[in-house]
This record gives sequence, C-alpha cells and structure tokens, in this order.
Amino acid sequence: MNIFRKLSLAAFVLLLSAPLWGQRVSILGDSYSTYEGYIPKGNAVWYKEPANLSSTDVTSVDQTWWSLLIKECGYTLLMNDSYSGSTISFTGYHQKDYSDRSFITRLTRLGNADLILIFGGTNDSWAGAEVGEFKYSNVRREDFYTYRPALAWLLEYTRKLYPETTVYFIINDGLREDITESTKIICDHYGIPYIQLDGIDKMAGHPSVLGMRQIADQVKAVIAVTN
Repeated sequence: MNIFRKLSLAAFVLLLSAPLWGQRVSILGDSYSTYEGYIPKGNAVWYKEPANLSSTDVTSVDQTWWSLLIKECGYTLLMNDSYSGSTISFTGYHQKDYSDRSFITRLTRLGNADLILIFGGTNDSWAGAEVGEFKYSNVRREDFYTYRPALAWLLEYTRKLYPETTVYFIINDGLREDITESTKIICDHYGIPYIQLDGIDKMAGHPSVLGMRQIADQVKAVIAVTN
C-alpha cells in the first residue's frame, strides 16, 4: 500500500511540475513555426511535405519545435497562425508593405488560448527594417512601419485582447543587436517574459531537426521556471 501511495504522490507531483499541463496553446509566428496543413490556408509556408532536403532536414510536423513542446507538456494546439517571411512591423523585404501578413494584422486570430507564444522579429532583422523610436502611446498606423512602435502596439494589444492569457515572446538568436535589445526592453515594459534562444542549429537560416529540438527544450525550460 505504501508503494502505491508513493507512486500516486510522485505522479501528482510530476503533473503539477509540468508547465501549464493540458492548456490550450496558440502560436503567432513566422517561417520558423510554419508547417503545411497546420496553419491558416493562404499563409506562406517554409516547412512542408515533401521537404526540400537541400534547405531542411525537417520532414515531419512531429519534428517542429511547437509540436515537440505541445506533446511533451500535454498541451492542446488551439491555433498556429504563422506566416513565412512575415514581419512584426509593416515593412518587409525590399521595403515592401507587409501589413497584410504582419503580426499586428494576425493578432486577433488566436482564439481563447491559455498560453500564447509569439515568435517573431527574425524577418524584421533580415529585411533591414528601421527600429524607429520607443513609443508606447499615441501610436499611429504610420508608426507601424518601424519596429519599436509596431512591437509596442502588438504587445499592448495582446494584453488587451487576451487579458487572462499567459504570453511569452521568443527571440531568435543571431539577430541584429538593435532588434534583440529593443525586443527585450519592450517586453520588459509590458511585463511579458521573453525567451532568448541560444546556439540553435540551422540550415538555410532555419532550424534543423536538432535546432527544433533545441528550441523546444529552451522554451520548455523557461516556462517551467516561470509558472
């Protein structure tokens, strides 16, 4: 009897220690979080079947960072609104207007989630977007074409639209310093914890199978100690 009691207690402790076990998760991301068939129709995709083996060794959705995280933590995927090449600001590659695919535009589509993971800023960095000024009030549409005001508005309205939801911002490694540091400052301003990735293995600038595993582990580690 004592053995069974100990086993039951151990199982209960394990359940409690699992971060947000059984919660509904939504993801707002870019190519790093895409997989064909698992994002809204019409969103550009990087990871798909059959995979382009010259640019990735990820050949199954089960190898993505978010799928690993969800399965290992017992989460339920509510929405993955990721769009390959998308930016947080309205400025995209070659100074094109990316307002149709920006994180701001897609923010309202995440549903009634318990946990939201925002993973962005990579394309803003790669596309050479201007960071602009730190601006936390009276932000106008024209301000969205620079990174800092756009991110500030995104996080402020994430809080307003999803007041009961736990939110994390995932920061890629290897980004421009001004993008990385601006992201941390703005996250701190809104009290949104960020997860700074480190040493992620990549192919063609995107996570490999190993890189996906590393992202899942690093995200899970931060969530575990902050909830």
